[in-house]
Amino acid sequence: MEDWRATYRLLTHCKHIFHGRSSPNFHNSKRFCSSGRRYHFNQPSEPINPYIGHYQQEFQTYKQPSLSLGINQWYRCRSHYRCFASQATIIQRRPDFSTISSEDVSYFKKILGERGVVQDEETLDAVNMDWMRKYKGASKLMLQPRSAEEVSQILKYCSSRSLSVVPQGGNTGLVGGSVPAFDEVIVNTSHMNKIISFDKVSGILVCEAGCILENLIAFLDNQGFVMPLDLGAKGSCQIGGNVSTNAGGLRLLRYGSLHGSVLGLEVVLANGTVLDMLGTLRKDNTGYDLKHLFIGSEGSLGIVTKVSILTPPKLSSVNVCFLACSDYASCLQLLLDAKRKLGEILSAFEFLDHDAMDLVLKHLEGVRNPFPSAMHNFYVLIETTGSSESYDREKLDAFLLHSMENGLISDGVVAQDITQASSCWHIREGIPEALMKAGGVYKYDLSIPVEKMYDLVEEMRVRLDASAKVVAYGHLGDGNLHLNISTPQYDDNILSQIEPFVYEWTSKHKGSISAEHGLGLMKANKIHYSKSPETVQLMASIKKLLDPNGILNPYKVLPPSLFSKAEIYTECTSPQLFCCSE
Repeated sequence: MEDWRATYRLLTHCKHIFHGRSSPNFHNSKRFCSSGRRYHFNQPSEPINPYIGHYQQEFQTYKQPSLSLGINQWYRCRSHYRCFASQATIIQRRPDFSTISSEDVSYFKKILGERGVVQDEETLDAVNMDWMRKYKGASKLMLQPRSAEEVSQILKYCSSRSLSVVPQGGNTGLVGGSVPAFDEVIVNTSHMNKIISFDKVSGILVCEAGCILENLIAFLDNQGFVMPLDLGAKGSCQIGGNVSTNAGGLRLLRYGSLHGSVLGLEVVLANGTVLDMLGTLRKDNTGYDLKHLFIGSEGSLGIVTKVSILTPPKLSSVNVCFLACSDYASCLQLLLDAKRKLGEILSAFEFLDHDAMDLVLKHLEGVRNPFPSAMHNFYVLIETTGSSESYDREKLDAFLLHSMENGLISDGVVAQDITQASSCWHIREGIPEALMKAGGVYKYDLSIPVEKMYDLVEEMRVRLDASAKVVAYGHLGDGNLHLNISTPQYDDNILSQIEPFVYEWTSKHKGSISAEHGLGLMKANKIHYSKSPETVQLMASIKKLLDPNGILNPYKVLPPSLFSKAEIYTECTSPQLFCCSE
């Protein structure tokens, strides 16, 4: 018992083990958001941009001979980008889509004005490229409407002209869903950024789709409420894009997905029809709840222009602990016990393995091992959020004591102040940057039953042997695994060992190949690993019903072959990037 008491004193009173967060965003901002909590500092406030570090990339473009179909020209972009890679999907521009003419530009200027029509080459270069610099389109026109009525006029005209369209918000997606594949017209919602109303009694917020998530978080914080959604890219992403991709994030364990939080939407269909479903009622059982068609549809069925969302009250008590476990079974039992013993105050349950911690310690500045005497096999970050500091801490202490006595925890620390709490989160959030600095990395975002989740990691290690390092971390409380295969450099032989095995394994165990990132361009042709042919065909029927000309975000979400008489795509087995161009 004396050993336990000594360990427990370390657990609850360790004050000097962490350094401050090394991100410039942390030092330059007076508020730091982590898993739903806003920590306040005295430094000058600056906008918090997505914490993605500094990337190095080199692009070489070369012309590839056209396929036997003979439709347009192909361009392919070979990338040496150091972070993201997967088997690329090669697609061909649909021949039934028109190209932009001077008459089209003149029409758009009439309805949007000169400022709403962007043809500047430098600006277009930025919006044609996704924020990972993995996908690059060739759009020559970006439109910036300020209302649903202007979006309606745009889509009605584009439908009549067969001009394909890409809806774009903050452009922070990870699967190529928010950038053109070819020369699609970009409809950017950034200027639709008004907060329309907020009800302090019900906590219901109504706003336009272009509102930046962090601005909504700040607004609600002043009102004594929180957004039920928190993402690392909150400084840039927009609520319309969040809804359109059904973004998950750090608060899903506590507040659920956007399918539960979003009460209503205003959506513009491909033919220009404005669909008013902007309800603010928590109960409305009249007919089909059509808003769910558009949550997670990635802009392929309609453009979201307004959102009504239920927001919970802000709670004052936050605790963060970082724990070490000897095996994955202990992590699972710890999760079960946390749900039972922490109950309503449990707000986050994240995990990472030994290799993830090793990478963070080697490649990120300012990060120190919370347990300097030893490395452990697994690590768990737990956050609680409640309204009573004494009650919450009592529950957490009892949970930690029980976990120690039952051998689930090898070691652990509880953050005693804001700096330590943010340092705990930095270990977890810094893994992607550490992977990037280590060399090439193949990334997979998977939902797998939690009891089977780490089996995939172990099988992948056996499969790859010493040729690559397999790193695992993710949202254990949500059953979301971020599987990463780290290599000194990209290698087709390694990739062929990973894919399609990773998708086949996930499908065999009734998992999802996309837990929270969506399908976009990257996984459109891989949807069959998670959905039955009948389900995919029904999705295609819905797409054809709402967008008969297929102008909304083409080539994304669903296999392009479903919408063409000819097979218009093929697979590339190298981890190279495809720059789609006309």
